[in-house]
Amino acid sequence: MKFRPRTLSQLGEMIVGDAEEGDTSYFPYRSSMYITQFFEEIDTEHRHDGSTRRRWAADTVAQILEEPHSGPHIPPDTFTRLIRRLMDQEDALNEEKHRPKALALLNAALQREGFEAFYAEDNQCYLRHISTNTLAMPAPNPHRPFSPAEVEKREQLIAYLDGASEDQLIEDVLLPLYRQLGFHRITAAGHRDKQLEYGKDVWMKYTLPTQHVLYFGIQAKRDKLDSAGVTKAGNTNVAEIYNQLLMMLGHEIFDPEIGKRVLVDHAFIVAGGEITKAARNWLGNKLDATKRSQVLFMDREDILNLYVVTNLPLPSAAWPASARDSWDEPPF
Repeated sequence: MKFRPRTLSQLGEMIVGDAEEGDTSYFPYRSSMYITQFFEEIDTEHRHDGSTRRRWAADTVAQILEEPHSGPHIPPDTFTRLIRRLMDQEDALNEEKHRPKALALLNAALQREGFEAFYAEDNQCYLRHISTNTLAMPAPNPHRPFSPAEVEKREQLIAYLDGASEDQLIEDVLLPLYRQLGFHRITAAGHRDKQLEYGKDVWMKYTLPTQHVLYFGIQAKRDKLDSAGVTKAGNTNVAEIYNQLLMMLGHEIFDPEIGKRVLVDHAFIVAGGEITKAARNWLGNKLDATKRSQVLFMDREDILNLYVVTNLPLPSAAWPASARDSWDEPPF
């Protein structure tokens, strides 16, 4: 990933504290020792060599941008840590704590490259790619311990999923989540035109760092997915998924960006409830080895954990009445 020289120069000035608006600076001045300390705090081994401070900082940012990254619209993890450290609210200078003027200067530079910085609810600064709305952040760890605020957010999302329809699960939860995770060209078939689904509710694509593209289809169900002979009301038998899965893997989709029809590389089976181990095994035994390797499972626990660690706002559309009764107004 490469930024324009002007952008790199402006970022270098902000890092060393030479960026000014008029006669006022909103970034703390850093001498050689503190520049080195800045880059140590973002887990790099860059050490200021005594050369011109702003030029050295700009060149170092350029080196960081050349590090491996997970997609064309996601900068390297080191760069996201650099922005977060640069915009630490404890470094507020000549303005209020949430640093609106420093943020404006930063965004004036970043928007030239298609990115925007913003503060989230945790008061940390994040980057998003403007045209795709992809959040640029280190790969989320859905298995880490959650903070009390994240636990509360998780409970609110559970309340939403308990009352959400299948279309709401797709449109209000899954589509924003997959966009946040770096998937693009996300197209929802919906349930208004069943004839055009061909066994899939959503198709999307993901660009690898090598610029190769993988295509994914999603078959989503709002409730538990099991393999029992007779399922409880609301649950879905995995046998119902089987034919839809074969249709998804065998039917071509048209990608207007390249003007060609392509096959789905992988299929996500997504459930708003639990996907039982028996259901996974039943489906695995029905599919041959080739198709079995194309199937990915995602149940409620996966959705909840990923939604929280990617810092997505809770869905605002169609908040379930059972959940709304607990609050005077929606809690987001």
